[in-house]
Amino acid sequence: MDELRQRTRLSDVVGRKVSWDRRKSNQAKGDMWAPCPFHQEKSASFHVDDRKGFYYCFGCHAKGDLISFVRESENLGFMEAVEMLAASAGMQMPARDPRAQEKADRRTQLVEVMEQAVKFYRLQLQTGAAADARRYLEGRKLTQDALDRFEIGFAPAGWQTLWDHLTGKGVPAELILEAGLARASDRGGRPYDVFRNRIMFPIRDGRGRAVAFGARAMDPADKAKYLNSPETPLFDKGMNLYNVGPAREAAGRGAPLIVAEGYMDVIALSEGGFPAAVAPLGTAVTDRQLDLLWRIAEEPVVALDGDAAGLRAAYRVIDLALPLMEAGRSLRFALMPEGKDPDDLIRGEGPAAVQAVLDAALPMVQLLWRRETEARVFDSPERRAALDRRLRGVTGAIRDPNLRHHYDEALKDLRWALFRGRGRGGQAAGGTAGGRAWRNGAAVPQPPAPQTKASLLGSDEAGEIRLREAVILATCLTTPAVVERFEGALDAMPCRDPVHAALRDALLSAAAEGLGAEAIRHAAEAAIGAEALETLLSARHVAVTPCIRNAGDAELARLTIAEELAKLAAARGLEAEIAEAVEDIDALGDEAVTWRLREAAEARTRALRAAREDDRQYDTGANGARIDRGERESFAALMETIRFEKPRR
Repeated sequence: MDELRQRTRLSDVVGRKVSWDRRKSNQAKGDMWAPCPFHQEKSASFHVDDRKGFYYCFGCHAKGDLISFVRESENLGFMEAVEMLAASAGMQMPARDPRAQEKADRRTQLVEVMEQAVKFYRLQLQTGAAADARRYLEGRKLTQDALDRFEIGFAPAGWQTLWDHLTGKGVPAELILEAGLARASDRGGRPYDVFRNRIMFPIRDGRGRAVAFGARAMDPADKAKYLNSPETPLFDKGMNLYNVGPAREAAGRGAPLIVAEGYMDVIALSEGGFPAAVAPLGTAVTDRQLDLLWRIAEEPVVALDGDAAGLRAAYRVIDLALPLMEAGRSLRFALMPEGKDPDDLIRGEGPAAVQAVLDAALPMVQLLWRRETEARVFDSPERRAALDRRLRGVTGAIRDPNLRHHYDEALKDLRWALFRGRGRGGQAAGGTAGGRAWRNGAAVPQPPAPQTKASLLGSDEAGEIRLREAVILATCLTTPAVVERFEGALDAMPCRDPVHAALRDALLSAAAEGLGAEAIRHAAEAAIGAEALETLLSARHVAVTPCIRNAGDAELARLTIAEELAKLAAARGLEAEIAEAVEDIDALGDEAVTWRLREAAEARTRALRAAREDDRQYDTGANGARIDRGERESFAALMETIRFEKPRR
């Protein structure tokens, strides 16, 4: 049951029955609101608290946890509800065990043994045998308050010190062995303590129960500097995090969730004013730990040591996280100065230095780009093509299609900056080149020359694209039945206008939830505002569209969207061709660029003038629209002009 609750987020289960109020909900904090599924209402009075795992309705006063919600909403018994949730979480139901209560009692007994061990180790830290350990902790600037709060103790060097203490208090030998505190001798002797001559860090689960220990060796010659408890009925190192309980509470109060590498890093961060710090338990981060992190915070910050090993650890986390990410579940990476970890930095330079590193944390896409491009030279088409192939393979691991699209767009922008900001030999360009200014490998926009402003190519071609996007979105809003048919194309449509992007996302989400036309209209208003929505629908180029005037005509709407998407693809194809042409003429001066633009503009004007001749031919679309056959010749003439040779001076 504990694992089932850890794997299953209450809001995910409730979200199958309700539509969340986006204005009132805060997904990052697990604070969700919706109309109650248990009684008829329009206001969002049903509250789900993901962090506590409980729901409550302020209208009908329904309340409960994950199991009770499934029982009430599906009219199931307790075991049926558990089986349904287990299947959804990918867990196999254990066979019915008549000794289940006995096993639960056994776990309780093991927890009690662990708590006795915590007290024993804490007392041992005050003895003469722990003098070196106390000096070490003082050297790490740990206060008595920190020692008490994290319950740090000491395991004496003797082979049966803890064993003798626990058995002397009547603790059965099998419980000590099962808790992972001692091992049986393979030579027929007495069992011996697992931890000897080590500083002890109790590990507690999310419910605050002591389930394991982490231990640092005091002897430099010891083979293992850090040692963790073995796996036990209480402890699964791949599912737990050090300091997870206090960190979850601090994150709920707004503190950033920081993932450090070790126990001392967590303690130093917590003492320095960063209480929502956690660490994996002696292994690399696992997928179950990532899921636990995302249940605490939407975007944890992974704080890594500033060395090659730290970067390698970050790259492993990236590969693990990519298939698991979705909207609202990501990571940032804070790279410490070279040769330092968070503990070193906070002790040496103070909390402000750590805050500066956290503020500069990189989004995952930037670190991913760094991994694929650092120390590489892209001075040939083959090397650039290899980079493209690697990037496609990486983003292909992202299961969420919408998120994958945004990653592809971000990497495309970074690729553009890299190849346009570098010379043919792959070295970064600086200053000016080809009449363009460069800064940090990226082109700095320059004001266009007067002759360029006057040309048609210098005008805002993006305006046409925005108009077509508006027609598509308005058609989907007035005839929502077509959204499902064009879901993939709409998801891939790179809306440049933020309002269009927000409206597109709202339409796709509403369609996925199976909402009706009125509910979709409300979702659109919530996404961009009633005024912005009215402005879009009443715009002249939208209002005159036949499918808008005849709202609800699914066939006419389908033909309109198909035609507008085709024209968008053609317009973006033109942009891509022009971009390639611009790349070819980057090395020329301003005068040459202006000459080419002027010639291209004249060619376009001639093509448009020729298009008005009486013998111009059109095709008629299924919705009555006329499709111009001459546009292809105009486009060819335009591109032929752009590729002219450099003029003689």
